[in-house]
Amino acid sequence: MKYYPALPALAQPGAGVVLPAQLAQQAADAVRELLAEAAAANTTRSYATALRYWAGWYAARYGIELTMPVPEAAVLQFVVDHVVRRNSDGELTWELPQAVDAALVDAGLKAKPGPWTLATVRHRVAVLSTAHRLKQQPNPCEQPAIRNVLSRAARASVKRGERPRKKTAITLAELEAMLATCDDSLEGLRDRALLCFGFASGGRRRSEIAAADLRDLRRIGGTGYIYRLEHSKTQQAGVTASSTPDKPVLDRAALALKDWLEASGLTEGAIFRRLWKHRVGPALSPAAVGEIVQRRARLAGLEGDFGGHSLRSGFVTEASRQGVALPAIMQLTEHRSVSSVIGYFQTGGATANPAARLLED
Repeated sequence: MKYYPALPALAQPGAGVVLPAQLAQQAADAVRELLAEAAAANTTRSYATALRYWAGWYAARYGIELTMPVPEAAVLQFVVDHVVRRNSDGELTWELPQAVDAALVDAGLKAKPGPWTLATVRHRVAVLSTAHRLKQQPNPCEQPAIRNVLSRAARASVKRGERPRKKTAITLAELEAMLATCDDSLEGLRDRALLCFGFASGGRRRSEIAAADLRDLRRIGGTGYIYRLEHSKTQQAGVTASSTPDKPVLDRAALALKDWLEASGLTEGAIFRRLWKHRVGPALSPAAVGEIVQRRARLAGLEGDFGGHSLRSGFVTEASRQGVALPAIMQLTEHRSVSSVIGYFQTGGATANPAARLLED
């Protein structure tokens, strides 16, 4: 079903798309109003990207500047422009005109032509919804029509056999293979320490690994460390009463971290750094952490879609396989919801599930 909002459309779709440079100040002003001071840097970038895209898409579609409140019909058009569906002929289609799509890609607002995943569309709509709430404007994103079309799109994607893609878990077997690729060079020592730290301290997010700082690290005895996780996603969400920020780094992980710190000579600042011709540089970015994980997986000859989140998923999976109690797992991962932590669990195969062997002698 097509939705045609009662708004002026461009005679030549895409001709009026606003370039990123022109949107930069508009997006920056919106983000400052939209986000609190304590918001994570990743969240800020994500919201800025979403708002810039909304402004560019709106200008390309209707030839006018985006203002709030955004008409409900425009939000519906945004959804059907970006979500794939099967038409009456059984073909997959979407509504975004090719000219507009190409203009958005050329402007750097869209990575490539074609529809988005439903998760991306939901995120963009959620950002616009938050902007309306904070500006105390009537919120089109909360209207039944918007909720209904997104819900139906989700059901349709499931019927087509589409499932959310998750990064492949790095369990103990994969981790051992990746560690075996790390030699005793400065880069090898750093990567070994990073992998061990990210896994053993509770499956840290790539942003948490990148933000790890020596001021939050202390030795315990002569064999381990305690890392105080001061800026987790859970704490940013305001859930601190039951949070346990002290995360242990013990045994092999502690030894790997000790070797890296001694070789690098670091005594303050970021723990994990960029390397420039064997010189220690500034802190790694979250993206760089993900790239290190992917590179080590490739060197180890592992098959799968690996990334920074693979350490987190792998920690939960391995702990579950080894019979670690769920509260103990959640204490290290900082999950507050059982359903959330179970969502990370990947058995690595249906036959590995112990519940499948109830009839064994």
